[in-house]
Amino acid sequence: MSRRPRRAAPPVAPPRRRRAPRGLCAVRFAFLCGLTAAILACDSPPPAATGAAPAGGPERAGAAADAEPAPPDVAAAAAAEPPDAAAELAYTSVEPPDAAAEVAYTPAEPPDAGAAMSYAAAAPDAAAAILDGGSPDAAAAILDGGSPDAAAAILDGGSPDAAAEALDGGAPDAGLPGSSEGCPDDMVLVEGDYCPVVDQICLKHHKEYEKDQERRATPYKEAEGPTSVSERCLEYRRPSECLSKKRAPMRFCVDRYEWPNRKGELPALLVSWRQAVKACEGVGKRLCTEDEFNFACEGEEMLPYTYGFARDATKCNIDRPFRQREVTLYHYERCMRHPKCKAELERLDQRVPAGSMPACVSPFGAFDLNGNINEWVVRPGHKSPERSGLKGGWWGPMRGRCRPTVGFHKEEDYGYEQGFRCCKDAAAR
Repeated sequence: MSRRPRRAAPPVAPPRRRRAPRGLCAVRFAFLCGLTAAILACDSPPPAATGAAPAGGPERAGAAADAEPAPPDVAAAAAAEPPDAAAELAYTSVEPPDAAAEVAYTPAEPPDAGAAMSYAAAAPDAAAAILDGGSPDAAAAILDGGSPDAAAAILDGGSPDAAAEALDGGAPDAGLPGSSEGCPDDMVLVEGDYCPVVDQICLKHHKEYEKDQERRATPYKEAEGPTSVSERCLEYRRPSECLSKKRAPMRFCVDRYEWPNRKGELPALLVSWRQAVKACEGVGKRLCTEDEFNFACEGEEMLPYTYGFARDATKCNIDRPFRQREVTLYHYERCMRHPKCKAELERLDQRVPAGSMPACVSPFGAFDLNGNINEWVVRPGHKSPERSGLKGGWWGPMRGRCRPTVGFHKEEDYGYEQGFRCCKDAAAR
């Protein structure tokens, strides 16, 4: 049986092309196009300069960061390490809206890890006033005895650092205790003979500690069982005794203030030991060792407290009421992006600005080595992740002395009472 051939499909006609308007229509069309282009040209911004950052870069990143989920739990937050630990420590100081919000920092996005750790020294308000349109005569008055010529030199292309030095008598550390010989201007020289092993005998303990000892006492008069009460000694016997056969000569530099090492700024917190190591290395320094902290704090006299033998809460930021943490906290920069974390940190925070308690200074001129914020140190002889130690105590009702070291916090741990300062080898004589 034969099949019929299939019918071929009829050809499809090509689409009709529109013809350009002719005559009067073309004139009207061209006129409207020109008018529209002129209007748009007036309202449009100028073209971007060559090499400018692409639009929506930082803003888009910030918006994505704000949309991060709230802290899930303590374990997850502790395990979360930021992709760039160095970036966590970049701060721009701002004035807090009230006393409860003293933790106000604006995190900055650094271009790289090295730049994240570099900070420009902040000039005093008076120095800023000199540079900000002041006259030579007014500047000379602020400089307290300076000449109009010297003030004019500052005004004529001077920097905030130069103005700050002029305010201080011509030297960055003029009027401050200690010496910066052989060290950068923001550090003090620690030099002398260090005693590795000391005997410091407490004559009188805090009542809270004594009651806790009595509660946990055994028939053999030894305290047993767990406790949350820290040993606070109110007075030590004078002098301390060196038990080492020989003292060790030491010579190094230490930051005058806690990181970011600027007088009048709140010290950094929510920083891990590893972040502290990176931060110090980023500015050409290193994290202090346990022995370096001891000597910088106590001096050759082996003082139990950086200011003497008797505990005094009016000299250093110590013995403030303890506040129990109720919310999981992130690393600082991330915490500031979460309202719940930020509010909890503001509730817990009892720091004071660096150098604001002038009596809290060591024999070498380093401030706040006791209290205010715990400071990370390196424990030589230990392996990772146990190379980390915390010293000096913080604002709470803790030991807050020079010698004790807390060694159970691992290198990746961080807390609202943990910060650091840096050390550096002193220049050869």
